[in-house]
Amino acid sequence: MESHRIVEQTAREAYGRLLSYLTVHWRNPQDVEDALGDAFLSALEAWPMTGIPDKPEAWLLTIARRRLIDRARRSRVSAEALPTLLAMAEDARLLNASGAELPDERLAMMLLCAHPAIDPAMRTPLMLQTVLGLDAARIASAFIVKPATMSQRLTRVRAKIRAERLTFESADAMDTAEITARLDSVLEAVYAVYGTGWGEAAGNEATGGGLAGGGLAKEAVELGRLLLRFVPGEPEAYGLLALMLHCEARREARHDGEGNYVPLAEQDCARWDRGMIAEAERLLHAASQAGRIGRYQLMAAIQSVHAQRLWTGRTEWDALAQLYEGLVRMQPTLGACVSRAAAVAEAYGADRGMDLLASIPAENVVSYQPYWALAGHLYKRMHRHDEARSAYGRAIGLSADGSVRRFLSRQLAELSKLP
Repeated sequence: MESHRIVEQTAREAYGRLLSYLTVHWRNPQDVEDALGDAFLSALEAWPMTGIPDKPEAWLLTIARRRLIDRARRSRVSAEALPTLLAMAEDARLLNASGAELPDERLAMMLLCAHPAIDPAMRTPLMLQTVLGLDAARIASAFIVKPATMSQRLTRVRAKIRAERLTFESADAMDTAEITARLDSVLEAVYAVYGTGWGEAAGNEATGGGLAGGGLAKEAVELGRLLLRFVPGEPEAYGLLALMLHCEARREARHDGEGNYVPLAEQDCARWDRGMIAEAERLLHAASQAGRIGRYQLMAAIQSVHAQRLWTGRTEWDALAQLYEGLVRMQPTLGACVSRAAAVAEAYGADRGMDLLASIPAENVVSYQPYWALAGHLYKRMHRHDEARSAYGRAIGLSADGSVRRFLSRQLAELSKLP
């Protein structure tokens, strides 16, 4: 069973890198997925008998490459494919013979997933599934749709790729304008990965395939750093990394010593990571030099205002309300609208925050937990206890995180003590 565990671990940690590397060079994602599937199946059959290889990634790369050679021979394109196959063979040999690591082509692969023939709305979900191995349920959660709906959409887009035999051109062949045009989808995917991993506490990860098990948020930060090297002059790439580092700096403070959830306003600033905050501030300053503001820079600026409590001891809620107003005008997402209501409520009163919450179409918030958690909090402040109980109940039912459920349940219990 040890070999099966190693196969599963390698799949979690390396599948995206292997698939990205092979697809970027081979260009046909369906061929590569089939070849990698065969390679992992071969590992399950061979490793229990032959033992686990010293370098599982290199072993899998070699087997997948052989499958691609077989496919090329059958389709009589071996002559055209020969240079690519030779290059991959050399990389596999070096990987086996040295301490070298497989080239990380995940960002190039994410750019390829933004192919013009693919529905723009499905490019980011396709990246999350193909490159990062997230399952449809987790992707659906990030996009606030039902898992079955997301699964059907992903199935359709993959069927389109197969039916139209889409092959992805090399990222090296793209000009700067084309890369810039595809960048938004890549930024959105990296942020979606961070958002998916944000609520995961070490050792208490949700499962769902891919990088679950403690690494999604760190993986997103790593991708953010890679992205800066890929597009060094793009201020939104700086903004995104600054945003993730600001949020990551508070990871340890989000739970107390007993694992209880602690809201941001009540966190102990001494537990925040000053090094990450300082790096985030440097990145935000670098982004500002371009003179081109974007939503990730705005979101990072919002987190920067929260971070100032480390030095001032207070939160500038009016500044936050103004920044959220700008963010909503630029990108009126559901999350931004709810967060603006929270900031306005703190700055100018619960009534005004509730007015903003009430202006969000009801059909959009049926399954959106942050809306109901905030509604419960504001109704409680407004002494509308029956509505607060109802809102907290819905928020509790929608919470996937056990510590958040317990926190909300305590808020609900406190209502019963009030007249």
